[in-house]
Amino acid sequence: MFTGIIEDVGHIESLTPTGDDIRLSIRVNKLDMSDVALGDSIANNGVCLTVVDMSPSGFSADVSHETIKRSGFASYKAGSKVNLEKAMLPTSRFGGHIVSGHVDGVGEVQSINPVGRYVEIWVQAPTELARYLAEKGSITVDGVSLTVNAVEGAKFLITLIPHSLQETIIGGYKKGTKINLEVDVVARYLERLMLGDKAAESGQQKSDISMAFLAENGYLR
Repeated sequence: MFTGIIEDVGHIESLTPTGDDIRLSIRVNKLDMSDVALGDSIANNGVCLTVVDMSPSGFSADVSHETIKRSGFASYKAGSKVNLEKAMLPTSRFGGHIVSGHVDGVGEVQSINPVGRYVEIWVQAPTELARYLAEKGSITVDGVSLTVNAVEGAKFLITLIPHSLQETIIGGYKKGTKINLEVDVVARYLERLMLGDKAAESGQQKSDISMAFLAENGYLR
């Protein structure tokens, strides 16, 4: 489990194909690796990866075909920067929201607008994720816990403070940048739960009561 509070910005040193998968080598900057062991989890741009090799300057992880297909890893290359967060400890301060590290889809930056010291960014999400976007709800963008400030169909608005722009890769976004998105895990489970016994039916669509409940509580836009 993660919180969406980024601890470091590292960069990809290499991506080595291993059949359908990729061995990823990451060089860290200020991330403390002294308490990291083989088998631990580190989120890379919001993707939970398992450490399979490590050194004082970084670590390696295997990226599966499924992860490549569902995230921005398909377009990453040596030198690409990545937001890093180690899995939280039971004693950690919970500063963001519940982040599983399982990317739901890839969004695209539509516009970037400076507003005083802040920056507003409109993001186009995949159509199938639109129902999980709620104004003032939570969204994870490349591993960063953020608040949805407005929703228009499958587009949503996030506002970045100077600290977030400086301490994450979001400060380097441009129009057209592809980004990993993870929706609020509570919304995902709530949708499934509201199906009740119908969830066991193959190909079952959302029931009327599920749709009504989600719309009433702001999960449908």
